[in-house]
Amino acid sequence: MDSLFDGKILLITGGTGSFGQAVLKRFLPTGVGEIRVFSRDEKKQDDLRRRHRNDRLKFFLGDVRDPAGVREAMRGVDFVFNAAALKQVPSCEFFPLEAVKTNVLGTDNVLAAAMAEGVKKVICLSTDKAAYPINAMGISKAMMERVFVARSRNAGPTVICGTRYGNVLGSRGSVAPLFLEQIRNGLPLTVTDPGMTRFLMTMEAAVELVLFAFARGEAGDIFVHKAPACDLGTLARAILELRGADNPIKYIGIRHGEKKYETLLTREECLQAEDLGDFYRVPADNRDLNYGKYFEVGQEERPGLREFTSQNTRQLGLAEVKELLSGLDFMREWAPG
Repeated sequence: MDSLFDGKILLITGGTGSFGQAVLKRFLPTGVGEIRVFSRDEKKQDDLRRRHRNDRLKFFLGDVRDPAGVREAMRGVDFVFNAAALKQVPSCEFFPLEAVKTNVLGTDNVLAAAMAEGVKKVICLSTDKAAYPINAMGISKAMMERVFVARSRNAGPTVICGTRYGNVLGSRGSVAPLFLEQIRNGLPLTVTDPGMTRFLMTMEAAVELVLFAFARGEAGDIFVHKAPACDLGTLARAILELRGADNPIKYIGIRHGEKKYETLLTREECLQAEDLGDFYRVPADNRDLNYGKYFEVGQEERPGLREFTSQNTRQLGLAEVKELLSGLDFMREWAPG
């Protein structure tokens, strides 16, 4: 699959985030021609520049909200990972229009620039919170998905598709680093609800999902990884045991905009989802604006999966969660206080 990128120019929007840094780690040793990091964080860009010191790594300071800046970074690009997003649920609840400006309008700016510059393929990164959304972040990501599916219908030679995944262990704002920080500071681990379940995915698996979408994706597709899950009580105990810590666990209750469990495929999407082994592919609904079809032609029910959630996927036990966590860089880097 790496040969697909040999000699090509790859642009990562939001490239200084957790996903962008994982992409750099994955691609810099390969034959990729150039990787462009587009983000608004000059400090993180400088940190990455100093860390990698690689002539194939180029930095563009800008914001996806600015069409001109995006267009400038897009010139000559072959492939795009659109990872720029506001992802913090509480922040988006208080400032929902900011989520719209980045996650919805910013994505459309990226897609418009990619189409204008003749980019070969764009992958937009989404989240499980976009399925049956109940908070501003999830709603903005659901709208982002609708935007890229709509754009994909008339994108010419540019193929636009997306991925949707759940909790990426160690990513910015995720719960595992919070637990580690609380352990380091001698504080109780704050667990919302010990029975709350979340999908678990490594950053490497998230990158591989995006690469799978690059290799297999057609216009408007959404790809989902069949990730396992665990409850938050098990995750907290696993981190405590791996750190040899005895911090108490404090149950604080479900916060604004949170669900008891997350959904990666809705019931409606399961009617058309294609099982690809480790992944599901949800093809775009490409019916046109002939409204007669909406009234006269329905969709036949199909047996099989009703919806894919963090409740009905494979549940990891304590030993499995510890094994998964112990192999991750961020766990090794967080030495006890």
